[in-house]
Amino acid sequence: MSETVPETMPDAAAAGLSRAGLEAAAYARLFDRVSAGRGNAEPGRMAGLRREAMTRFGELGFPTKRLEDWRSTDVRAIAESSFTFKANASAVSEADCERFRYPNTHELVFVNGVFRADLSRLDTLPEGVVISTLERAWSEHPDLVEPYLGRHAKFDNHAFVALNTALHESGVFVFFPRNAVVETPIHVLHLGLGTDAPVACFPRSLFVAEENSQGRIIEQFATAGEGDTAGRHFACPVTEVVLAPNAVVDHYKLQRESTGAFHMATFQIYLERSSNFCAHSISWGGGLVRNDVNAVLDGEGCEATLNGLYLVEGKQLVDNHMRVDHVAPHCDSHELFKGILEGQARAVFNGRIFVHKGAQKTDAKQTNRNLLLSPTALVNSNPQLEIFADDVRCTHGSTVGQLDELGIFYLRSRGIGEEAARSLLTYAFCADIVQRIRDKMVRRDLEEFLFRRLPRGEVVRQAV
Repeated sequence: MSETVPETMPDAAAAGLSRAGLEAAAYARLFDRVSAGRGNAEPGRMAGLRREAMTRFGELGFPTKRLEDWRSTDVRAIAESSFTFKANASAVSEADCERFRYPNTHELVFVNGVFRADLSRLDTLPEGVVISTLERAWSEHPDLVEPYLGRHAKFDNHAFVALNTALHESGVFVFFPRNAVVETPIHVLHLGLGTDAPVACFPRSLFVAEENSQGRIIEQFATAGEGDTAGRHFACPVTEVVLAPNAVVDHYKLQRESTGAFHMATFQIYLERSSNFCAHSISWGGGLVRNDVNAVLDGEGCEATLNGLYLVEGKQLVDNHMRVDHVAPHCDSHELFKGILEGQARAVFNGRIFVHKGAQKTDAKQTNRNLLLSPTALVNSNPQLEIFADDVRCTHGSTVGQLDELGIFYLRSRGIGEEAARSLLTYAFCADIVQRIRDKMVRRDLEEFLFRRLPRGEVVRQAV
């Protein structure tokens, strides 16, 4: 199949089959066409994995609210929409990318899931480091890709992981070899751009850090262009991260798509002995957003930090589903997610810490805090612990509240207007997440967004 020819999925409402049957049939036809175009270009294992995933999606269908994990998030708008595939990828220019770029990074740019080499920047890499598209990595470094791709992000019970595994076309592969320290951050920019019909893409990322290596990765999902049709797209990314013993990786995800976008993401992390993984997930875009984040601490002495901040307004919905599996002893995990909601926005936080039998001396903390700036905003927060070891320290907590009126009164008594006082307190609420971001470019980007977003942001800028 030509990369510039869109494949159209039929409209569910226009057919007489059951919704589940129609979904499976539509995506199965798309899968057959894409597979025929791909021919024998992929190794046998990958082709087999794709077929298994497509079959599993046909069995699962899109999740419904009857499933416990999806009872607060309705994805019918995705299931009942028609999408084109790999369309409009050439319509993005250098100027469209400029506002999303970070200086002094290795950068790969994808538009509607299609790699754009002309917009990407890959400077000289340290010996042994690989940063490339996934399909090129399959061809040039199959020994580095094959042991990891699809090994940790399971599609048995997750329809969107199954869809991604079956249909992903272009993707990212990053490999830090043993003892490598990569100082320059790696920036992966995924741009969505709609047409008259929404566009679907299935980005796949695989990041592997070998023993004693270190690196920093920034993944950014954004919408290019302006206008109503520009924001109508559906991103279904899956990212797998594998850390060998003593590896250290910092990861940042910025999700800033238009409010017309759907974003269904899975982030799977696997840590071995004494490795350290630190992630920050920032969501302020998208109309319907779901982030499934799963970390498996499978080696003694490893540490995972999973922080997040979401800011939603209007009728946006963001759903963060977290699961941390403590499999080995003497491991630490830290989770802090904060949300700021306005208008009729909704948020879901579902966090589970699972301490397996034998994972003694586990130290796990999970906190979700939410600030409601309107009476019609709503949060469903559900932190959970499941512990099967007897010598652990695990805590979890959740809060939902409004701005402190006494604090607003205090600031106003010092000559600060009410709007600016509210913005100062709102910024203070999320400041500890902002300050924990070690990458200066990402932190500055988030600060500038907050100064623009908050009323009287110039007062906040002067105060901090």
